[in-house]
Amino acid sequence: MSAIAGIYEYGGGSPATSAIETIMHELRKYPADAVRIWNGETVSFGCHAQWITPESVHECLPYYDRTTGLAITADAIIDNREDLFRRLQVDRNRRVRMTDSELIILAYLNWGKEAPRYLIGDYAFVLWDERRRLLFGARDLLGNRTLYYRRDHERFSFCTAIQPLLALPGIQVKLNESWFAEFLAIPLVQDCVDVHATAYDRIELLPPAHSFTVQNGAVVVEQYDQLSTDGSELRFRSNGEYEEAFRHVFQEAVDSKLRTYRQVGISLSGGLDSCAIAAFASKPLRERGKTLYGYSYVPPSDFTDWTSKRFTADERPYIHAAAKHIGNIAESYLSFQGRDSFGDIDDLIDLMEGPYKFLENSFWLKGIAETAAQQDVGVLLNGARGNYTISWGPALDYYALLLRRLRWLKLYRELKLYGRRTGYRRSRLLRAIGKQAFPGIAGFRSSGRTVEGPRLIHPDFAARTNVFEKLVPHDVGIAESLMNEFEAREYQFRDLSISNHQGVSTTKFSLRYRLWERDPTADPRVIRFCLSIPVEQCVQNGFDRSLVRRATEGRLPDEVRMNQRVRGIQGADWIHRMLPNWGAFINELKQLCQDPAASYYLNVAQIKQSMSIVGTSPKPELAYDPHVRLLMQGLIAYRFLQRFSS
Repeated sequence: MSAIAGIYEYGGGSPATSAIETIMHELRKYPADAVRIWNGETVSFGCHAQWITPESVHECLPYYDRTTGLAITADAIIDNREDLFRRLQVDRNRRVRMTDSELIILAYLNWGKEAPRYLIGDYAFVLWDERRRLLFGARDLLGNRTLYYRRDHERFSFCTAIQPLLALPGIQVKLNESWFAEFLAIPLVQDCVDVHATAYDRIELLPPAHSFTVQNGAVVVEQYDQLSTDGSELRFRSNGEYEEAFRHVFQEAVDSKLRTYRQVGISLSGGLDSCAIAAFASKPLRERGKTLYGYSYVPPSDFTDWTSKRFTADERPYIHAAAKHIGNIAESYLSFQGRDSFGDIDDLIDLMEGPYKFLENSFWLKGIAETAAQQDVGVLLNGARGNYTISWGPALDYYALLLRRLRWLKLYRELKLYGRRTGYRRSRLLRAIGKQAFPGIAGFRSSGRTVEGPRLIHPDFAARTNVFEKLVPHDVGIAESLMNEFEAREYQFRDLSISNHQGVSTTKFSLRYRLWERDPTADPRVIRFCLSIPVEQCVQNGFDRSLVRRATEGRLPDEVRMNQRVRGIQGADWIHRMLPNWGAFINELKQLCQDPAASYYLNVAQIKQSMSIVGTSPKPELAYDPHVRLLMQGLIAYRFLQRFSS
């Protein structure tokens, strides 16, 4: 893992040594195992290395190969090494010690600009092809590593982080109002839909699954691949064959994510996704003499769970049952007493290099990363994309499909079993699936009309930037969604802004805490497998998420594996935690309302109205109320805006 940087002077001059040194100086805030600069004739590369894999220890990056005339700086962990070794006919004696950056060079020599299509893993890299006078860079398919750049008529500069590029001489630090408008207008956690934009004017982000080529002063950015299948379904003869195929693909993905010379941890909840990862990771780690460190967030001891009986804010019973059954897991239950979403705002803006929206769990995401770093964890596993891959299985949408196809007997049997397993009455289920199956019936069709709710963005600013018109084609919560779960799943992997959002936060946290967050449920091999299996494997015999439940039989305890009645819910305690600081929070919002710089962008009238609705001592039950979220998001945006006036 590395923070990489570079400068290409195509305006005729040699690269200014001071410029690359400025960038590298700005990267000093991140911990590093090695720092190095390489200077070519018109190119300078830098690398602020954090060693994660065994092969990366003492790796010399940037690396220049005199034989080929290629130089590389890379932030990469390549997962399909064995496949690439075979394709590229790498001698077996070289394989063990070969670094991922050397493997990328071999791939480029063999496939040129098509090389990223053959690489599976998390990566951002830039190559200088000296003989062709060409700069080539790429970002992985899911965008799990970031690569920012700035271009003008003489120079192309790039870096893993934003702030080093802003520190270059002659750069005017300005807010990108188009990006900020999207940030304010989108009510969901997602920041924006423009996959090229950042919060800063003229600082661009290479999108996931994209590469850039810089040659003769021309910059070309293009998409090299996409997460899709050819539309054909995998067809096996039995449930057992599907389960075995799933276990093979998923084990391969998990194994590839365990490659570190340091410790391995996991953000562990009581749900299927993270527990399945733990079950597949524990044994190979034990064989290597390692323990899996489990980090689980739990509410503070004085919190009363206000959620319904179908939810739980404290997943300890399920987590402990899974850890005990799996074995080789060191459990840590972290409540972060005394910390809340209000106290870390400035530090998280620094970490994210901009405003953020994950306000309910910000303090414990940061806390888990801090704790893992203290225990020398190099890889921190999670199952962030599991709901759309390994544990996908929308029962009601599938039953609506059966109803439309008039498959009465199968529907009757499924509803009977599903109702028995979940506790829902069949009459209630029929009403729900009827609305989905026949939306054209009066009163059932979703109109796609604008969702009513409080708006953080000032109406005039929204009009100036035309932001709502830009957001209309995207499912970002400003209009009623017309998509069912089948369409939503396709959208999840088709729309690059979703991957972009997750990859940005993953990179920022990993660089700060010198650990690499890795998600086996988002491995392209797993995604493509899960997208290719028939829906009947995902919903079956009254079980949603059927395939992963069946495939983990014996690996997970039944209270986790077969649980369809209770779901964990995160962030239910964030208001409870903030109550001691609520007065300070409200006072700062009042200051915001009096600041003309804020009212230019923020809907101050709505903020005042929301303060009145929420009151001076809100109940913890308001944790997901849109007015409370608007107030917190407004304050985060305001703190960020203040940095442009200081």
